[in-house]
Amino acid sequence: MTVSAKEVKELRDRTGAGMLDCKKALEETGGDMEAAVDFLRSRGAAKAAKRAEKAANEGIVGHYIHHGGRIGVLVEVNCETDFVANTDDFQDLAKDLAMHIAAADPLAVSEEDLPAEVVERERQVFLGQVREEGKPENIQEKIVEGKLRKFFEDSALLKQPFVKNPDQTIEELITSVSAKTGEKISVARFARFAVGEADG
Repeated sequence: MTVSAKEVKELRDRTGAGMLDCKKALEETGGDMEAAVDFLRSRGAAKAAKRAEKAANEGIVGHYIHHGGRIGVLVEVNCETDFVANTDDFQDLAKDLAMHIAAADPLAVSEEDLPAEVVERERQVFLGQVREEGKPENIQEKIVEGKLRKFFEDSALLKQPFVKNPDQTIEELITSVSAKTGEKISVARFARFAVGEADG
């Protein structure tokens, strides 16, 4: 029986199995697409369904309410499997992150997520300060870079010292839970609300 390239491609798209495996499955099943899918599954040639997609979609939204309802935080924390998302370690991490965000008020998840105009504005303020202090021009840029590094530590969630353990950054906290669970863990986004405060 001759199998067309189009049929092989269709089966490959459906199962993620290799071209040769797909061709063999179609030949074995007389070109019956559904039987070929079952043939591949029964032999374990079909790949686990879209692992990369799954990695991005598992996790939970952690939350924390502070000061009698005056500050609230939602934080999306991702992992690779729902099994890990349901573990105590992962759930505790999400709670700790939400509580930390309520207390530390970061501007963004990472340094790269900070808006360019905010970083530039801080740079100009720091430059103004060092000029005002009469620092020599050849070291002004170095001082400004140091001040910017401190600004990133204060403003980017991952760089901030963890409020429950200031010897550890949030990034280090996430890495330690990641090592414990054996899965990659990341913070996708967060929102912090405070009564009487509005964006803008």
